Amino acid sequence: MSLGSDTRYMALALTLGRRGQGATWPNPAVGCVIVKNNRIIGRGWTQPSGRPHAETVALAQAGAQAAGADVFVTLEPCAHHGKTPPCSQALIDAGVARVVMAIPDSDPRVDGLGAQMLRAAGITVETGLLGDEAFNDHDGFLRRTITGRPMVTLKIASSFDGRIATGTGESQWITDSPARRVVHAMRARHDGVMVGGGTARADDPSLTVRDLGVTRQPVRIVLSRRLDLPLMGQLARTAKEIPVILCHGRDADPNLIQTWTDLGATLLPCGVRNAQLDAEDVLAQLGAHGLTRIFCEGGSALAASLIAGDLVDQLVGFTAGLNIGAEGLPGIGALGLDKLHAARRFDLRETRAVGPDVMHVWERKTDVSAL
Repeated sequence: MSLGSDTRYMALALTLGRRGQGATWPNPAVGCVIVKNNRIIGRGWTQPSGRPHAETVALAQAGAQAAGADVFVTLEPCAHHGKTPPCSQALIDAGVARVVMAIPDSDPRVDGLGAQMLRAAGITVETGLLGDEAFNDHDGFLRRTITGRPMVTLKIASSFDGRIATGTGESQWITDSPARRVVHAMRARHDGVMVGGGTARADDPSLTVRDLGVTRQPVRIVLSRRLDLPLMGQLARTAKEIPVILCHGRDADPNLIQTWTDLGATLLPCGVRNAQLDAEDVLAQLGAHGLTRIFCEGGSALAASLIAGDLVDQLVGFTAGLNIGAEGLPGIGALGLDKLHAARRFDLRETRAVGPDVMHVWERKTDVSAL
């Protein structure tokens, strides 16, 4: 099989894996393609809640034809017994001839053991094909297993002059409906949507994915040190149907903790720094809870705390063609910078028009493979 064909099959596996993003945590969203005699005989991606795994789905499609086939998978097949047997053993039992995996699995229960199992069984194993793309797709899972925290995307929809609301707090809507639809699609590809307590109080958001036919909603996450959130708001009313995680200080009112627990929310006590929730500890708690990809939608104080802590991996901006002025609320709160060189720079990855607005995507300069 030619390198060009291999690349096309791996690119398809990556596309398939992206279908699971936001729905498979704490497991990675893996894609798998099985090929025999230059014909695809099986394909799969990790299913909601993380099982069955992509390889299992693809092998079920391929059936007996998998014997002697080539397998293209975006992450090293697992090697440990969990709720299901390891995928490496399933590939061995199916009699495949070659496994091409984009990148190794950083989970210490795997981390080379899957490839070792396959080679010991006489299967050819190759690694690295479209590895950069795979690192990007699996950033959240890899970052969580390596650093203990999920990947963070910070989204800001603002006026041309960087304001997210007027001086009176009016913010709906700065950007037009096409941009908001793209934001909903981005929410769907993340495990959780996160806002600060001020945003939850001011906007009473639902933080759900709407009008896209999505059945599995991301977890709604709110940071509120004292849990002073509206008990009759949308989040409280829907907490039993759509998961809500409240990150709060360890000094929060026990009665409020119990009230929110009774409403159906999950409560995560977090550390405090400078009278605010410690953003680093918040992400560590969310990572321990299993989340791998967080989509943060503000407000400005939370955005500032994440940026100040060097905790933002991707910036997504939607800029509208209007100006609000200095009295408006800035998209990012005070950072205390007095030297320009102290400001972290991000690499531009994408710019495009979305309806009448402009979307720009930026990523941190260090990738997860260097962690």
